[in-house]
Amino acid sequence: MCTKNPYRVLLYYKYVPIDNTETFKEEHRTLCEQLGLRGRIIVAAEGINGTVSGTKAQTDAYVKALHADPRFADMPFKIDEATEHAFPKLKVKVKREIVNLNLSDDIDPNILSGKRLSPEQFYEALQDDDCIVIDGRNDYEYDIGHFRGAIRPNVKTFREFPDWIRENLQPYKHKKVLTYCTGGIRCEKLSGLLLREGFTDVSQLDGGIVTYGKHPEVQGKRYDGKCYVFDNRISVPVNQTEDVVVGKCYHCGKPEDRYVNCANPECHLQHICCDACERKYRRSCSDACRAHPRNRYELETSGHAHS
Repeated sequence: MCTKNPYRVLLYYKYVPIDNTETFKEEHRTLCEQLGLRGRIIVAAEGINGTVSGTKAQTDAYVKALHADPRFADMPFKIDEATEHAFPKLKVKVKREIVNLNLSDDIDPNILSGKRLSPEQFYEALQDDDCIVIDGRNDYEYDIGHFRGAIRPNVKTFREFPDWIRENLQPYKHKKVLTYCTGGIRCEKLSGLLLREGFTDVSQLDGGIVTYGKHPEVQGKRYDGKCYVFDNRISVPVNQTEDVVVGKCYHCGKPEDRYVNCANPECHLQHICCDACERKYRRSCSDACRAHPRNRYELETSGHAHS
């Protein structure tokens, strides 16, 4: 008998030295292929950052394999249930960093990082009106969901944060600062960056938004909207006590929290779009994209869709 959600999505990371990253990548890819996993995994000399999907048996075997490696023995996995694979295929890459802050003098979170707050501690800290809350994600992630009162980062990529902080946050250096991101990995470096920049009281949400939303006591309170995720689901719910929509349709401005990709295959701009405007604008972000001869929406709705 099939369960309602036979698949799982794992989110994980660990800042830990990895030697011979190319060899590790190939061995790790082989492990994932043998297990039948799909997803995206980044390997660097500073650690591993991954999100994969598979059946319960496949993901259980993967967790067991990684925990058998002394480097990852204590690495936590955040688990979501799913009805199907969250990724179309498997990608394992070696990069310079597992999250790209792109500093000449990089930050090692094992040496410099903000105080870790549990979901309960973070929720309690949010009650302090004198603290500031910094979203450690990109602007488009913030736009469909964020902690109430959090500062929206005007950045498209994580590597833009150093300049954004210097240009916008200097007046808050002596305030109590709370940072958060999806799973915790970006805040490991962001909180260290803030400390390096002279901020004196910096904390981070341990485990990120996804852990906060699953906590049985906190239940995602004071988080409005959904959490953006980098897989086929695009977003997931967080707040279990109330459903507040904070996003706005790209075209009409009505409350909406659903992202779509522009149907022009040469554009593919991800934008928030309501059902009515998706039909009206053919899932396109502009008139030019709507009129594109290979507009995917036209192909799909005309019955001539192809892969």
